[in-house]
Amino acid sequence: MSASTTREERFTHGLEVLKRVDGEAGQRVVDSLADINPELGHQVVAWAFGEIYDRPGLAPRDRQLVTLGMLTALGGCEAQLDVHVNAALNVGLTPEEIVEALTHSAVYCGMPKALNATFAAKKVFAERGLLPLGQQPTPDTADSEATSATSA
Repeated sequence: MSASTTREERFTHGLEVLKRVDGEAGQRVVDSLADINPELGHQVVAWAFGEIYDRPGLAPRDRQLVTLGMLTALGGCEAQLDVHVNAALNVGLTPEEIVEALTHSAVYCGMPKALNATFAAKKVFAERGLLPLGQQPTPDTADSEATSATSA
């Protein structure tokens, strides 16, 4: 966005990015701020999503990997992890990739923070019907199962 855009234009643009990345979960966060700190909600949308999330330097899935790592490192961010695990799935990360990133974070963040982040991810996966992991057919397995069924 250029410096000449208005506050409302930055918000509108940020809302489009927020919906694309976080979906309903992001909107719920913004809505929950309306009666206590609407300006913070505005900044989340206009600045964080409209300006930072929409920068061209990283793909959305890479931004989510970074975000998951940072929230894990910070600790105590399980509510935000909930939103961003959903966002990671929305932008194309698989549950297995998310779990691998959280496992990797144990080396740098410590086991308790990695465990807390993993349990936050587990909650999201359960809500989205993605548990247990490893039970869903992968594209390769689905293709070979279809081939086996048609050749039998």
